[in-house]
Amino acid sequence: MRRSVREAIVGFSLLAAVVGGAGFWMWLRGISLSQNNWILKVSFEDAAGLADRSAVIFRGVQVGSVRKIRTTSSAVLAELEISDPTLQLARPTRAQVQTGTLLGGDAQVALISSGNPLPESAPLPRAKDCDNKVMVCAGSELKGVTAASLNSVTELMQSLLAQVDEKQIVAEMARTTRSFDATSKEATEFLQRAQVLVAELKRSVGKADPILANLNTASAEAVAASRHVRNVTAALDNPKTLAQLKTTVGNAERLTARIDAVGGDVNKLTGDAEFMDGVRSVAIGLGQLFDELYPAQTKAAPKPR
Repeated sequence: MRRSVREAIVGFSLLAAVVGGAGFWMWLRGISLSQNNWILKVSFEDAAGLADRSAVIFRGVQVGSVRKIRTTSSAVLAELEISDPTLQLARPTRAQVQTGTLLGGDAQVALISSGNPLPESAPLPRAKDCDNKVMVCAGSELKGVTAASLNSVTELMQSLLAQVDEKQIVAEMARTTRSFDATSKEATEFLQRAQVLVAELKRSVGKADPILANLNTASAEAVAASRHVRNVTAALDNPKTLAQLKTTVGNAERLTARIDAVGGDVNKLTGDAEFMDGVRSVAIGLGQLFDELYPAQTKAAPKPR
């Protein structure tokens, strides 16, 4: 009886060891017996550091692992085994190879979805009605990209330095700086000349002010003369003024005849009533004429007492 128990224990121990070893071998090979896992295929131009069993993460959480990697002449093909059957990824979605830090670390694949969140009623990736145009379904193919790393940054800097050396960018920048300096000096000289010109213009304007004042005075006098000419013309166009002018001229002719007849005798002239009437007529006629020519000045003059 005791022998049978010992043999049974040994047999079960061997069976457990075989099963455990097989399970561990399958885990190392990435073989899973679960029916809930689903596969994604990703192509990378460069998958540096990526290997079998590398982690697959989404928003910082591990959702699967790299099942198999195969290289071709144009790309690196990787099969991703997703262990979360409810993971819904809205398109567009890309797969990116990342490392723990910029200095390096274990490589992993990050799934990045930039599409609008899917509704709760959306089908699961393994469902038959899964729309591959809207979301990532089981068996879908994605385009992979490589995140920045210390090596890539170093290569980029070396490439930029090579281009700078090849195209002599530093020398061109130096020449451009010298051109800027020369242009700045020319602009400064131009501004100085402009300031001198402005000062000269101000002095010229100051000199022109008296001339402009004289022109204004002459213009005012010309306006006044023009007004006098218009008054004379208007008075000459008045028939009454012409009649008075004719009467005044006639009185002046008679007065002149009287002066010639008297021969310069003042007492005889003042004693001649007809002569004095002629003088008064001439004075009155001239006064009326000036009233017609310059009504404003004659009306404003005070009357003799």
